[in-house]
Amino acid sequence: MTAPNCALTALAHWATVKPEAVAVHHHAGRLSYADLSALVMAASRALAGTGDRLALLLDNGAGWIVADLAARQVSAVIVPVPGYFTDAQLRHVIDTAGIDLIVTDQPERVEQALADCLPGRLGRLAAGEVLDSIELVALDGISRHAAPKLPGKTRKVTFTSGTTGMAKGVCLSDDLIDNVARSLAKASGGTAADRHLQLLPLAALLENIAGIDVPLLLGAEICSLPLQSVGLGGSSSLDMSILVAALDRHRPTSIVTVPQSLNALVHAARTAKWRPSYLRHVAVGGATLPRGAIAAARALGLPVFEGYGLSECGSVVALNTLEADHPGSVGKPLPHCRVSLAADGEVLVWGAGCEGFLCADTMAPMDDPMPTGDIGRLDEDGFLYLLGRKKNIFITSFGRNVEAEWIECELSATPSISQAAVFGEARPWNVAVVVPRTKAKDWQATVSGDIARVNEGLPDYARIRRWLTADRPFLPDDGLLTWNGRLRRPEIFAVYSDRIERLYDEEERHVS
Repeated sequence: MTAPNCALTALAHWATVKPEAVAVHHHAGRLSYADLSALVMAASRALAGTGDRLALLLDNGAGWIVADLAARQVSAVIVPVPGYFTDAQLRHVIDTAGIDLIVTDQPERVEQALADCLPGRLGRLAAGEVLDSIELVALDGISRHAAPKLPGKTRKVTFTSGTTGMAKGVCLSDDLIDNVARSLAKASGGTAADRHLQLLPLAALLENIAGIDVPLLLGAEICSLPLQSVGLGGSSSLDMSILVAALDRHRPTSIVTVPQSLNALVHAARTAKWRPSYLRHVAVGGATLPRGAIAAARALGLPVFEGYGLSECGSVVALNTLEADHPGSVGKPLPHCRVSLAADGEVLVWGAGCEGFLCADTMAPMDDPMPTGDIGRLDEDGFLYLLGRKKNIFITSFGRNVEAEWIECELSATPSISQAAVFGEARPWNVAVVVPRTKAKDWQATVSGDIARVNEGLPDYARIRRWLTADRPFLPDDGLLTWNGRLRRPEIFAVYSDRIERLYDEEERHVS
């Protein structure tokens, strides 16, 4: 057994230096650093010899942390599976990655989804209250003959939902994960006195690193609870009252969140005069924030710092910090990487590329620099500003480039609109499909008024001329949204294309 990465090295250090200090606060109590170290060693003995590629299908909690660290201890390749993945997506992960063993607290679901693979239970991960519900499910040779050969340094394969198609596997090395964790520990100003509350699924790479590796490096406390205990249901359901209650009960100093959750916290602070003075650092990323969102949050006592990253670069690439902060930007590049811009404005990341992408048949190695697909600009102080996704820029029939994400962000920041998708490729003017926040009295007039006010701040070619109401919110479960809040624009257009076309037809008939 080896301890090749910094999280395991840190765990061993703190278990020796301060064995009784709290390492993990979980649903049933607390684990000291000595307790956590002992559980990881016990679990690693159970995992030894069970396979080279292990999938983790677990709810947040101490069990997830122990399983992850134990798999690293035996040098297995770890494949986290988001709990909200459908059975088809679960099967895709298993088929694509050539999984030998699934570590799960949902064995019945696994057996149902993979019935044709004749999975067999090997027993529990380890004894004890924390791990009693976690079982090892072996797979009977599923796709192993077709399993892709991984780069030699691959230690974790994170499946990212992306914005189109099936989830893709991103192959990451220990070195990259360690570099990101060290940079985040420094940039966030963290100390051993911190308590980090996990609000995102641990299968998400951002929380995996920020919510496990970073606190372990610092010798801090991790608060890891079932997702429903912090108000998160599935991939996109959020109960604000449960979220706020969890924050007040556990009083974390740091959290990582996405724009939708930040909106809920801002709403609570504004309407209920809630002031979480215990919070020291709130990192937000995953999707673009509206202009003024950071200033509004800070005015309400939320110490929010916007950042930017992507799975292909091991998660976080840039982050605003207390010492270097330009609201509206996503911060300066972290010390482990460098950012430049291509001729067309695409953000390129140097020194933080993944090992490659996992797919059904082949895996292409990644070159340096890593193209991100995001359009940005760098100011004279080195702060990075995002202008939208490269593939989300469409060209009107007048030859104007329109950044759809910018307009959508402004629309969704209004009081009446919760989500908006903008279209206008090869058209003389733009259409928005909007999800209203409410359908109370005169809601249509309110939405029209808010769109008009947004239009006042846009150049004429970017303005919205017509809009239609979405049938329902854009959700990951419907395939219209990624887990971190990015629109799946082609899928949305496919649903509403007929109605969008009718709006253009109506306008043309009116003009003629």
